Amino acid sequence: MELLKQRIQEEGKVLNDQVLKVDSFLNHQVDPLLMMEIGEAFRERFKHEGITKIVTLESSGISPSVTAGLAMGVKVIFARKRKSLTLTDGLATSKVYSFTKEEWSEISLSSEFLSPDDRVLIIDDFLANGQAGLGLIDIVEQTGAQVAGIGIVIEKGFQSGREILQSKGVRVESLARVQSLQNGRVTFYKETGVHA
Repeated sequence: MELLKQRIQEEGKVLNDQVLKVDSFLNHQVDPLLMMEIGEAFRERFKHEGITKIVTLESSGISPSVTAGLAMGVKVIFARKRKSLTLTDGLATSKVYSFTKEEWSEISLSSEFLSPDDRVLIIDDFLANGQAGLGLIDIVEQTGAQVAGIGIVIEKGFQSGREILQSKGVRVESLARVQSLQNGRVTFYKETGVHA
């Protein structure tokens, strides 16, 4: 997705060879027009998958998930990272390690919103080591629903996340696939016939 790559080049901040900061348009301040384009891009990539629900992780995955939900005409469920007094019964839960925050979180969602008839698209803002994706696959599968694919806004292709998720038999589509963050510069993979 060229518009997204352009914004990453113009506004993204490379903090080191592992960390890309994009909080000016994606995960702190949100650009709604860019999010609408992202939602459309996910709709286009998964239009033949029969998606009935979108699942994401709070909070950075919510914006791209909602616009994808609008584009696809499906509901969005977000897994919570913190316990809630109102979210207690029928929970699907999993433990997820965040390398950025260097801590474990228990994520959960209410299984009443998913059924074995659902084909779920998981959406997240970043893919690095694949841990959030594994946790989301786990809780979706606990409900009996089927994971139809994973949509990623920005993938750090130099880390192992894609291989880990694909080893679970899940299709992974990234809108911007970063090859390197070396020398303070963002380099993207060249697009081939496959979406990257």
